[in-house]
This record gives sequence, C-alpha cells and structure tokens, in this order.
Amino acid sequence: MIRAGVVGASGLAGGELIRLITQHPDMELTFLGGSSHVGRRPAELHPGLRLDLGLTVEPVTEETADRADVVFLATPAPVSAELAALLADRTAAVVDLSGAFRIRTPELHDRWYPKAKRRTDLADRFVYGVPELVGDQMADAALISLPGCYATAITLGLAPLTMGLGMDLKTVVVDGKSGSSGGGLQLRTADLHPLRNGAIAPYAPTGHRHAAEVRDFLERNKPGSVGSLSMSAYGVSHVRGLLASSYVFTDETVDQRELQRAYVRFYKEHRFVRVRRHAETLIPVPDPQAVLGSNFCDVTVMRDEDDGAGGRIVVLAALDNLVKGAAGQAVQAANKRFGLPEETGLTMQPVMPA
Repeated sequence: MIRAGVVGASGLAGGELIRLITQHPDMELTFLGGSSHVGRRPAELHPGLRLDLGLTVEPVTEETADRADVVFLATPAPVSAELAALLADRTAAVVDLSGAFRIRTPELHDRWYPKAKRRTDLADRFVYGVPELVGDQMADAALISLPGCYATAITLGLAPLTMGLGMDLKTVVVDGKSGSSGGGLQLRTADLHPLRNGAIAPYAPTGHRHAAEVRDFLERNKPGSVGSLSMSAYGVSHVRGLLASSYVFTDETVDQRELQRAYVRFYKEHRFVRVRRHAETLIPVPDPQAVLGSNFCDVTVMRDEDDGAGGRIVVLAALDNLVKGAAGQAVQAANKRFGLPEETGLTMQPVMPA
C-alpha cells in the first residue's frame, strides 16, 4: 500500500486529492498538511467528504517525509518551492500541482512566478508534463511537476501535431474559458456571485502564464516547432470545467482525414484522452460538461476548409480542471511513478448533467 500525504488539504485541489486517494485501491491517506486550518478534519473542510480518517491538518516538517511515500503539494507556487526543498530526498516522491517548477527556463519562470523563489538545482530535477506525453520519465521519478489545467488541455491538443506529425506551427492563438474553481478559494471581488454568475469575464485577455509553460515544454520536445503561441483567458459562470480552443496556422498541407487519423493513432494507448468528432453526440463536443468528475480530456481536431482561413487548424480540448487538470492527473502521475496501471483509482465516468 502506497502511503500518501496531501499538503494544502483545505483547498479545492486538496479536497479532490482526498476524495480520489480514499477511493484508490493501492493508496492510503496518511498525512494532511496545511497552515491555516491546523487541527481540523477533512469533513469540516469539505462538506462532501463525511469521512472519519483519524487525520487532522498538521504543519509540514521534515518528519512528514517519514509518514508518506508520496507527498502531493496542492499549495501556491511560493509555498511549493519551499516545501519541495524541505521534502526532496527525504521521501520517495513529491508531486507538485503548482507552477513552482513548471517552467524550466529561469528567465521565464521569474517573469511569470516572481514570488516562487526556487532552488535552481532542484528545478532541473523535476520531471514536467502530462503522463500521456512523458510517462516514461515519471517512472521512478522523485520529483514531478504537473502542468496547469489550461496547459494540460492545450498541450494534449497540440502534441499530435508537433510531437506526432512533426509539424511546424507558425502561429497558435488560444482562447480559454474556465469555471470559477480554476481560481481556487481566494476571495476576490470579481468572483463574487453577483458579478460572476452569467458572466464571460476576460481576466487575462493579452497573456497567460500557462501559455508560457506550453511554449517552454514544446520547445524541448521535438520534432515539430511552434513559432508563436499566445492566449486569452475568460472566466465563465461554471464552477468546474474548461475549454481550450487552439487556432493553429501553418504552411503545411494536411487534410481532415489525415489529421483525424494522426490524433487517433497518437492517443491509441492512452485511455484518458478521448479523440472525438465534433458532431458525434447529441451536443457538439468537446464540451466541458461531458467530462465533469472524470479524468478524461476530450479532444477534437478540424481543418478549416474556408479558402480565406489561411491554412487554419482548429483544436478543441475540454477537461475537468479539478480532476484531469489537477488532482486526477496527480494521482495518474503517482500511478506511473510507482508502477501501477495509470487508470488505477481513476475509472470514474463523467457526471452529466452536472
């Protein structure tokens, strides 16, 4: 049995980790860490979890490493940078859900995460990426950094083009829409119900740090390339779920049939990425509501046949930002790390309507 610790146990991703780990046949929750809710039980923090685990939230110390084989850090990036330094080499695996170690290039990291002061030598040791793309590197990895929710969707959407077909993408423009849970539990005026409900709020119309980590990752994973990648992000009134729409411009000629086959082939062995046709169901897909509560990412690729489109390819990717975009992917990575089938504990189907 793999002993698991969750730090940031009071947050949304922390609550999802608790939910998933307590249903995992090969994991046992042995530690809950935090700072602002010390002494509180999971059932007090997460109303949906009426569990008596015999655990309460505790401060994280060096001794935490003795109580868990894997420690999940569902903490803000500056906190993760400190805790990773504390726990590295003391426990078998640390899986970080924050942005502290996502961007390898120091200059880019300092631009997007200026408050996350990390050890350079530690940053170089983290394996970054989604399990479908770097799963072999996660086997036996001591330090794993997971992409952000948007970055997961965007990278899974683009990887068959760059890593699969080896295409050179001149320009990629991403339109991202996410539910309110993507912002965590911090109190912000713009997230109050009277302002958020029914809204389409352009909170990052000219730049998003997840775009930086996607560029950083794809530049290090050839054979294809991305000339430029920009992103605009919007908050919508859903609680869970996000949709990343990537508009790809390339000089290379590829037809719809070839694209569809390339995506199916690329993800043939990866059950959590569902390659879909836009009109295959009663509602057009991908749609975030069709993946809620699950670890699936639904992906659709389409060639724009309009002569004025300039060779445009449209890639749509939808996922539950708290599961495949956070806690579910963290468990999936831990499964890979400890040699378990990656679907272990993650076979739940989507809940729809939600």
